[in-house]
Formats: sequence, structure tokens, C-alpha cells
Amino acid sequence: MSKSPAPTPDPAAASAHPDVAGLIVLAARLGLTVATAESCTGGMVAAALTDVPGSSAVLDRGFVTYSNRAKQEMLGVSEATLAAFGAVSEDVAQEMCEGALRRAGVDLAVSITGIAGPGGSEHKPEGRVCFGLARTGQPAMVETIDFGALGRETVRTKSCAHALLLLEKAALQVERDLSKTP
Repeated sequence: MSKSPAPTPDPAAASAHPDVAGLIVLAARLGLTVATAESCTGGMVAAALTDVPGSSAVLDRGFVTYSNRAKQEMLGVSEATLAAFGAVSEDVAQEMCEGALRRAGVDLAVSITGIAGPGGSEHKPEGRVCFGLARTGQPAMVETIDFGALGRETVRTKSCAHALLLLEKAALQVERDLSKTP
């Protein structure tokens, strides 16, 4: 597992625009399947993927797990993890992506859990979003981005874009790994 030391703003991630069609083409060419595990984005990542023709070759399913109960029942997130760290945490994001990977039987799974707003607290402010990326045979990667109190729609849109970029980076890494194989 790769954990970020502390939540910090990531201007590049906040302003990047993913090439979803390119991601679908690349993943299909590599034979990769994908699942999403979404909380604060409510299925936006899965919707962005299915907006592209040919996505059925890549996207297996999307889990919308808005409640803690859904995270537990659908993804196997531990009640103890939720109690200890809260739903908006890298620990939960990791369990979400690992659960999606395992339960869907796919090659890549991305997870998102955060506080889109309004609201938040001193310790978990509005705009804080935790991401996870799981890849078969690799340790899960997790990170937190503090987008700031930009409003619900903007935080959700930026979170969706970042999750798609994580999937794209993972697919590109798979391509690099395959090119190294004799």
C-alpha cells in the first residue's frame, strides 16, 4: 500500500482532463477490465466510461456505495475500519478498491470517498476526497486530495476526472510492464 503523508492540494489533478475514449481504447487493446467503487461521485466515473462507445469491452460494473452499510455489504469494507477512520479516509478507499477488484474479478478498480459539500469539519474539510486504485497482483495505491470548498458539483467533477486519470495511469503502467516482458 502506498499512502500519502498528508492531504495536500494537487493543482495538476484538479485541472487535468482525462482522455476517456483513449482510456477505453487502451484498456480494450490490453484486455483490461475495470470496476468502480464510488461514494461521493455517485456513479459519475462509471457514467463517464459508459459514455464512450466500446466501453462494454472494459467496464464490468460500478458499485455506488454511498452509505457505510453499502460499503460493507457490497465491497466488504470492515466495520472496524469505518469506526476507526471514518468513511472519508485512505483506509476505507483502499478497502473499497480492493473489494471492488475482488468482488468483480477485474484487472483494475478505482475507488472514491469524500466530502463534496456542503459541510465538513476541522479534521475532514469540505472538498477532501480519498482515492484508491487496485490492480490485480499489485499493492493498492491510495491518496487524498483536498480540492477545497469549491462547491459540491465542482468537487464531484474534479473527483471523477482524477479517478479516470488514475485508471489511465494504471493502464499505461500495465502497457509498460507488458512491453518489458520477454
